[in-house]
Amino acid sequence: MNATTTRGALLAALACVLVGGSFTANSVLGDYPWAGGQFLRYALACLLLVPAAGKGAAGRLRALTPRQWARLALLAAVGMVGFNLAVIAAERTAEPAVPGVFVGCAPVAVAVLVPLLDGRRPQRVVLYGSLLVAVGAFTVQGWGRTDGTGIAFSVCALAGEVGFAVLAVPVLRPLGPRLLSATVCAVAALESAAVGLLVDGTGWLRRPDTVETAALLWQAVVVTVVGFVCWYMGMQRIGAERATLFSGLIPVAAACTAPLVGTGSYGPAQAAGSALVGLGVALGSGALRRAERAPRGRALQGNGRPESRGVRVPETPE
Repeated sequence: MNATTTRGALLAALACVLVGGSFTANSVLGDYPWAGGQFLRYALACLLLVPAAGKGAAGRLRALTPRQWARLALLAAVGMVGFNLAVIAAERTAEPAVPGVFVGCAPVAVAVLVPLLDGRRPQRVVLYGSLLVAVGAFTVQGWGRTDGTGIAFSVCALAGEVGFAVLAVPVLRPLGPRLLSATVCAVAALESAAVGLLVDGTGWLRRPDTVETAALLWQAVVVTVVGFVCWYMGMQRIGAERATLFSGLIPVAAACTAPLVGTGSYGPAQAAGSALVGLGVALGSGALRRAERAPRGRALQGNGRPESRGVRVPETPE
């Protein structure tokens, strides 16, 4: 694994661990207006991201086509505002594990959709790895009580998670990770405000108490600013298919942090699921194949291969 791939994998993993921690933060925001909380989160994140957007940010935004702006609006609506709304709606009639299981299937969907949209076949090893990640996520969370409405909204949450990766692919190159994160946060803040005014009227926003303020700051500064930038930087280096494999770390991180606030426990099932997620990530990202080739390559160097005579052999294409 070269330096670029390793760095991309670490960035994607960090982003997903931070998002997993946000599910624990959500547990203390149950009484805060949903749309108002999303507005504060994304508006603050946007303000923090704008100075880091880099030189020429305004020019890059002006160069976007109407179609690209529509894609950004859809990304914010589906992958951010819609995703969070779907999770909350699902949990009204289903236990939290149910939407979590569906979201854990995102690596499988992305492993199929991204190659097809790019006009190529899905990579078999990435697909196998994503299946292991999905099984691991299910093992970590288990299954809970639900009904048809809970399943329907859980499917919507899955669509939001997939959209957050797939919709960003064409706009990541022209904008870059920082400007893309700042832009979608601005759009998501406006969309959250619109939803809040429509659904909750004048009560869509209120002053948070101390605990709610801490949770909102964590979501804005750590999960959104740091997490989004790391996610898109990782996706830029290793691609959407492999980056989404690391979303299996979201339920693992949630399971690990839940005991800290007394909303869950970490036992043998969570440990086994975490191991499956790790195995799926290693397989799908190609780490296992590289690890297997490395000892073999070193063994052959002393058996007449050109390396033993000081001649460099080109690396095997990945």
